[in-house]
Amino acid sequence: MKDTLFVMALKQEAMGLLDALGADVIYTGIGKVNAAHALTSELTRRRYEGRLPVRVVNLGTAGSRCFRTGDLIACHQFVQRDMDVTPLGFAHGETPYETIPAMLETPLLFPDLTGGLCGSGDSFVTGALAMDCQVLDMEAYALAKVCRLEAVPFAAVKYITDGADADAAEHWPERLRHAAEAFAGFVHSRFTA
Repeated sequence: MKDTLFVMALKQEAMGLLDALGADVIYTGIGKVNAAHALTSELTRRRYEGRLPVRVVNLGTAGSRCFRTGDLIACHQFVQRDMDVTPLGFAHGETPYETIPAMLETPLLFPDLTGGLCGSGDSFVTGALAMDCQVLDMEAYALAKVCRLEAVPFAAVKYITDGADADAAEHWPERLRHAAEAFAGFVHSRFTA
């Protein structure tokens, strides 16, 4: 576990349970900008200190319209659901004038979990979607992109808290304790021996 850096948006998603296991966790704050800045800063510092992690694992809560509440999903494909430059002829989710593909793909590190496509955006989804994504979060794409640029292996596991619908804002806070317990169980079973 010492070679894995766990990245989460909020301390509320872990409720101290990962710290109690001795996991190496950073909390980035909500959204793609906060996530990218925090992880880039952390990796830069660790590279300078000669202790770059073997892998980065993002744990976080998410909504989904196809997976059930309480499911742990191993996301291995990531898109920016709010990147929209279609009026200039670019595909939805594509960042113009960049060689990095619009969909980032990583190896499926946890094949025993159901895999899914994660759409990250700076909005809490409760209504219509412009892109068809199985899992909806606010940070994973940014974290995956930073890891790609920094050549550090990346994986993400999301706990489904809500249906990304009109009731999402009510259900998300109610399920944070369940998410924290699921993440603690996941980390304990996979990373401690």
